[in-house]
Amino acid sequence: MALPVGSLLLLLGLFSHSYAAETIDPLFRVKRSQETYASEPGACSSTTKQQDVTDSSNFSVDIRMPGVVPAASDTYLCMSYPVPTTRDSYIVDFKPQASMKTVHHMLLFGCKSPYSKSGYWDCGTAHGTCRDEASIMYAWARNAPPTKLPKDVGFKVGRNSGMTYFVLQMHYGDVSSFRDHHRDCSGLTLTMTTKPQPFIAGIYLLMTMDTVILPGKRVTNADVACDYSSDPIYPFAFRTHTHRLGKVVSGYRIRDGKWTLIGRQSPQLPQAFYPANKDATIKNGDTVAARCVFTGEGRTTITKIGGTSEDEMCNFYIMYYMDNKHAIPYMDCMEDGSPKLFQRIPAEANTPIAVNPGEMNSMMHMGHNADKPAVDTSGTEQDLSQDNHLEQDTSWPQSSLQLGQVSGLALDSDSNLVIFHRGEHEWGPNSFNNDARYMQKSLGPIQQSTILVVNPDDGSILKASGRNLFFLPHGITTDMDNNYWVTDVALHQVLKVSSDGRDRILLTLGEAFTPGTDHNHFCKPTDVAVDPHTGSIFVSDGYCNARILKYSPKGKYLSEWGAGSTDRRRRVPFSIPHSLAFLPDRKEVCVADRENGRIQCFNAETGEFVKEIKKEEFGGEVYAISYSPSDDGVIYAVNGESLDGPSAPIQGFAINYSTKDILDTFRPESKEFKMPHDIVQTKDASVFVGDVDSKFVFKFTTEKSHRSVKKAGIEVLEVATIIKTKLIPGPNESKPVAIKEKQILVQQPEAHTEPPELKKEKKLDESQGALPVVITTLLLVPLVLVIALGVFICWRKNNRYEVKSDPTSVGGILGKIRGKAVGSLNLGNFFATHKGYTRQGFDQLSTEGSDQERNEDESSESENEEYSALPPPRTSP
Repeated sequence: MALPVGSLLLLLGLFSHSYAAETIDPLFRVKRSQETYASEPGACSSTTKQQDVTDSSNFSVDIRMPGVVPAASDTYLCMSYPVPTTRDSYIVDFKPQASMKTVHHMLLFGCKSPYSKSGYWDCGTAHGTCRDEASIMYAWARNAPPTKLPKDVGFKVGRNSGMTYFVLQMHYGDVSSFRDHHRDCSGLTLTMTTKPQPFIAGIYLLMTMDTVILPGKRVTNADVACDYSSDPIYPFAFRTHTHRLGKVVSGYRIRDGKWTLIGRQSPQLPQAFYPANKDATIKNGDTVAARCVFTGEGRTTITKIGGTSEDEMCNFYIMYYMDNKHAIPYMDCMEDGSPKLFQRIPAEANTPIAVNPGEMNSMMHMGHNADKPAVDTSGTEQDLSQDNHLEQDTSWPQSSLQLGQVSGLALDSDSNLVIFHRGEHEWGPNSFNNDARYMQKSLGPIQQSTILVVNPDDGSILKASGRNLFFLPHGITTDMDNNYWVTDVALHQVLKVSSDGRDRILLTLGEAFTPGTDHNHFCKPTDVAVDPHTGSIFVSDGYCNARILKYSPKGKYLSEWGAGSTDRRRRVPFSIPHSLAFLPDRKEVCVADRENGRIQCFNAETGEFVKEIKKEEFGGEVYAISYSPSDDGVIYAVNGESLDGPSAPIQGFAINYSTKDILDTFRPESKEFKMPHDIVQTKDASVFVGDVDSKFVFKFTTEKSHRSVKKAGIEVLEVATIIKTKLIPGPNESKPVAIKEKQILVQQPEAHTEPPELKKEKKLDESQGALPVVITTLLLVPLVLVIALGVFICWRKNNRYEVKSDPTSVGGILGKIRGKAVGSLNLGNFFATHKGYTRQGFDQLSTEGSDQERNEDESSESENEEYSALPPPRTSP
């Protein structure tokens, strides 16, 4: 029986109210983001704000001190705030809301059991930050600008992280600014997401404990060093911290006696996180060291390490990321380095960085040369990501290409993308015997079109060919006449195929299904490169034969060579030369030596070794390379998962040919790389990567329209939780400061400015169309009700919106912190008994200053793809 329209509307209204009450906490409200801190107590509330009303996974957390008035200089005050979701979540950006006129420094900790879960407390005396292990996630001082983490990097908090509370610590050094009795609402804003981040960030803190600076002594060095014995970490930012006497702080990785700079900076400049040296990956067996250079000039008494502004500190922070399987959110080092070790520290560590008074509040761009003059970029954001780096175009291709294992990519003369794939054939454990002979000939050749020419803009197929020709395709390239040069590892052949759609075999190198090691045979050849000037052909051969062969344009054997080295006594043979790239401006041919994790380049005329590029970021594997002569030469590369040990993140690289520096790294957003197999770049700087395991081709561009949510400058509605705050009075406050509960308010986005004529037309249209709209709405009510009920049922099952409804907020330095990821250390107790130092100021601070995870996929790597011939037995793509 049909319900009357009025009853339907009433029922729908009641349902909507019930649904809203179930979904949104009663203290939630919708408002525009306001990133200001006020002096009014009512504006000091810590809040949780949904970043995008269309995507509940993105939100921000505004953590503020609840209108405090420090009673004396060098006061440490702390407050706690619960992580506002029951899910695992990730901090991707930090934005400070403080001024050095008020706050000496600010620290954010993560822990499970804060000292107090309500109010704020004095954390500079007997009380610390956390009752359990505390992990430093952020530090700020000297008007440092915001810190933006690299894309795909985040600090993990929430359900499985062991950190369900934030603790904000403020050090109020000089309280003269509080003479007007205003209340402080300083804090910071966190941008967060519940979307798993590919990599987990963390903080490694190096700090000294026993440094004594003699009055009048011109130079005092404070050294700290520890051996590293965990899984690899990848530093991407560093921060230095001292008080007034510090001149320069430098951090290093020591490996095989060689000191590699992580970062170096004057602590008198804004104490932000600066980009770290990309070549300073730290792995098991390395030593991490730091030196602070102080001066005692102008002091009449000795200066020790302590928590007041008249004491000193020597801290070097490393912000790093790790593979999610081995992620450690916090580590520290407090061991004095041996004088013998520091005899070899680079001279730069002893050279103070001059800072002019006008530069105190400006940003210094810290590259590899820290002595460059500071550039005033006050108020700008310290972006640790790269503004122009490659990001996936998730809209490409616009329709499915229906690919098999994607083994090769190339460009034709019209700059269209050429894809070489295996159709219904796959390389598996039964494909070859121990003699590298193909064992599945009975399947016949691949019947699908294995060569597709597609539009690089939208992925539409322009041409298809290569039917009934190949058994296990591998590499592909094109020549000056737009012919295809391909390799087939089952056939053990290199074929020159016409691109006119008739699939004519123009030239054949090697004997079908017959592996060999002489000039006329190959053994699973992998790739081909063509010299566009001479037409010479270069073949990488490959899975069995570790060599590069050169042929004339007509297929005449000319020469061959193996791996090169600057030291012939240490020459390491190729281990699967997997991909080739010809460098026309340099007349060189480069090879991705896959299992050796390196790129080697040779003179194309003579085969003479030119150079090698080997980076720890490759993780021991380089699957494919491509070359662009732009910008003085850029090599694009992709790595893969190593079977011999811990793997580096699987990603793409842009590498400066001349300097060997990594200019950029990139990886997909929509899905992971599983086994990226080939790479090619277009003239417009787009990069394509073919993945054999996921049977997909990824497109990457530098267009900012493809940036992630955390980088978008879009003004959006935000849902804010207003927190009722109970305040524990400070030692000199007789009454708690009441935080007024704000009314629930809904604001609509401001409309874009429109011409008056357009507004009149719209009003007329609205009046004329009102009646049909009403009728249509009434007719659609029953349908809307059914859909709404379905949504409600699904929501109740999945409990999608998981912001906690009891976020009583307000509430170190260190309380307890993890030392080298094991055990714990309470600095308050430590300093209370250490060499006569008083406890004052050390549960609050002796430190000051991110976390990441990769999406796991159960599919394996090479075992589902290609297998190497013996010796040694090994999987391969």
